[in-house]
Amino acid sequence: MENKSDIIVGLDIGTTKIVCIVGRKNEHNKIDIMGVGKADSVGIARGVVLNIDQTVASIMKAVKEASEKSGVEIKYVNVGIAGQHIKSLQHRGIKTRANLEKEINQTDVDSLIEDMYRLVMPPGEEIIEVLPQEYIVDNEQGIKNPIGMAGVRLEANFHIITGQIAAAMNIRKCIKKAGLEMSNLTLEALASSDSVLTAEEREAGVVLVDIGGGTTDVAIFQDDIIRHTAVIPFGGNVITDDIKEGCQIIRTQGEQLKVKFGSAIPTESQENEIVVIPGLKGRQNKEISVRNLSCIINARMAEILEHVYYEIKNSGFEKKLIAGIVVTGGGANLKHLPQLVEYVTGMDTRIGHPNEHLAPGIFDLSHPLYATSVGLVMKGFEEIEKETYTESEQNVIKQPEVVQHSKQKKKGGFMDRIFSGATKFFDEDVEGEKK
Repeated sequence: MENKSDIIVGLDIGTTKIVCIVGRKNEHNKIDIMGVGKADSVGIARGVVLNIDQTVASIMKAVKEASEKSGVEIKYVNVGIAGQHIKSLQHRGIKTRANLEKEINQTDVDSLIEDMYRLVMPPGEEIIEVLPQEYIVDNEQGIKNPIGMAGVRLEANFHIITGQIAAAMNIRKCIKKAGLEMSNLTLEALASSDSVLTAEEREAGVVLVDIGGGTTDVAIFQDDIIRHTAVIPFGGNVITDDIKEGCQIIRTQGEQLKVKFGSAIPTESQENEIVVIPGLKGRQNKEISVRNLSCIINARMAEILEHVYYEIKNSGFEKKLIAGIVVTGGGANLKHLPQLVEYVTGMDTRIGHPNEHLAPGIFDLSHPLYATSVGLVMKGFEEIEKETYTESEQNVIKQPEVVQHSKQKKKGGFMDRIFSGATKFFDEDVEGEKK
């Protein structure tokens, strides 16, 4: 392979689709997509694994397709996590440094972050992600990057994301049974925000709304700092279910109707426009009014957006979000959705496409459906850069990389602490099934 840069794989385990993307960075710092695999998601509801074997089969199908298209043997994957069990909280960490002469380095920052992973959580919950918001050095506030500064007392405000241990363990078990290793576990809303938001939007203040099949993820940024995250347990699937019930048709027909003829605003549809649905085995065809279809969609989508608006108000940053709202995810393709979002929230809205960081290629990933998986690949490259920076700082000679990069959390991190005792169990479980 001519380009020796690391290859990163993003695996988005969604409620509707499982998407696997293989990417590497080119000389222009853009991501070259080498292969894409997609499979229908079976065994997952509202972002949570309900059936291990079905989920494993879907993961293996998507990974196999991506591997064949890219020519890369996939071993390590960056995975997203969602679900209504995800929560967030704010916390402040403090570290007193012994040497005033020595400037603050990446190791100091990392040790402060690692301390946050040791916070005591309610039973059954663990810390998934620790996100520094701003640093304070010797009472000097508002510092975004303290590296290189002198100071004794290093403090930081953190945005901490927690989730159920069982949900994370089930994801890892699926990955393990599929013959893969997990490099990172990232909140899906953060991955999507990496791929669709611009630096200017994060600075000005923006809300990312990722409408998936089972959940709607919300992430609020202001002054380039993550301020609020939330997971709303409704997505595109409940809209499909409403169409199924309201129009008395089967679910697959409801999904097709939503995608082809659905609109978020009923008045945009012609009153006399009719869609004919084939009847079930010998029964008469069914006529559906497009206006009625839009009314059903509008009612449920407005409800989801009311939940989003509640989270925006709850964050305390409603009046500071100059860039408004960016909607992405598979549900963002619904016609006239930006107008409905603007009507419900009163905020400027655009659809987020994850193509800004991608190099032109044979794979078209501009659809909002790919926002999370592209973001997971970007997160993988961020981790490599951070790791390389830390190692160069410590004057560690880095060994040549293998084709595909594995980046585990530092010792004491979320994944290591939860799964160190469980690894043997999983290995034995997988070995037992292979026999």
